[in-house]
Amino acid sequence: MKKRILALLLAALMILPLAACGPFGPSEEPEEEDIPAVEPEPEPEPEPEPEPEPEPVSPYTNPLTGLPIDEEKVNDRPVAIMLNNIKVALPQCGVSQADIIYEVNAEGGITRMLAVYQDPSGVGNIGTVRSTRPYYLHLALGLDAILLHAGGSPAAYSDIKTLGVTNLDCLTGGLEGSLYWRDPTRRQKAGFEHSVFTSGERIMEKLAKSSFRKEHADGYDCGLTFVDDGTPAGGMTADQLSVYFSGYKTGVFTYDPDSGLYMIQEYGAPYVDGNTGKQVGVTNVLVLFTSESVLDSSGRLSVRMTGTGSGYYACGGSACQIQWSKSAANAPFQYTHTDGTPLSLGRGTTYVNIVQTGNSVSIS
Repeated sequence: MKKRILALLLAALMILPLAACGPFGPSEEPEEEDIPAVEPEPEPEPEPEPEPEPEPVSPYTNPLTGLPIDEEKVNDRPVAIMLNNIKVALPQCGVSQADIIYEVNAEGGITRMLAVYQDPSGVGNIGTVRSTRPYYLHLALGLDAILLHAGGSPAAYSDIKTLGVTNLDCLTGGLEGSLYWRDPTRRQKAGFEHSVFTSGERIMEKLAKSSFRKEHADGYDCGLTFVDDGTPAGGMTADQLSVYFSGYKTGVFTYDPDSGLYMIQEYGAPYVDGNTGKQVGVTNVLVLFTSESVLDSSGRLSVRMTGTGSGYYACGGSACQIQWSKSAANAPFQYTHTDGTPLSLGRGTTYVNIVQTGNSVSIS
């Protein structure tokens, strides 16, 4: 029995060390592994915005400005619109988009404009529209233009028939609500005769329904040439031109080198387009001297538009003397330097002042 107990004790002593190494006994902590720090992946750089495709530039040019124009408009006859310029009727609308503006005396020292548009479709409101005179017909004919007016002198109506002027008359040929309308505010503040408006949209609708010729004949040339920089070589400084029409009206053109335009003033204030509220600027300024005479007791004038004469041309802050000629009522103006070489205008819009020979023109 004693031997059995001894054997059991010996067996227990042999088991104890094994139990001490079991899951309930002390054990060494496993060493931490040297895990390298994980660098965050860099944010992918955003792809650069693609450069916008440049607007395609038409290879076709507006014959009145030398600037790009849609191909289908190149050979269209322009539209020439008689515009009021009495102070009470200002501001005029649509003038900042005219390709050429002609200004000539009417009656009593008051001037009127003929604004010419190669493409009037997007111009918006245009006006106020006034009556025409024979010498404005010559300006429209010289560009093979369609004349839009609101009435006219007896001599003008006679010449429209005699000379075959294609015309749209707001008073006799255009139904109100179709070609023109009368603005109620202008009618109240300025008077009935100073209230006629048209628009590019209405003109285009009227033209679409008209049967007369809407394109130039083959080979037509309006007589104008353009270059990228029309600044006269060796010209005089022309930061400002002051053109005297009458005791009632003097036009002032001030060169803005930032825009390269001559900004226009009249009646001592900026010449503003009523559609935009902004001052009108042009690339080219022409002054043409001619003869004027009073025709009747109403003060209507005869203004010579054919033959030859002298004048000035300003562009880019510089001016030079020029010569002009117009061989017939339906011929375009030709402009040359004093030595007879052709004058090239800067690409852009043009303002033509037609004044009595001897009138003051100040250039500084």
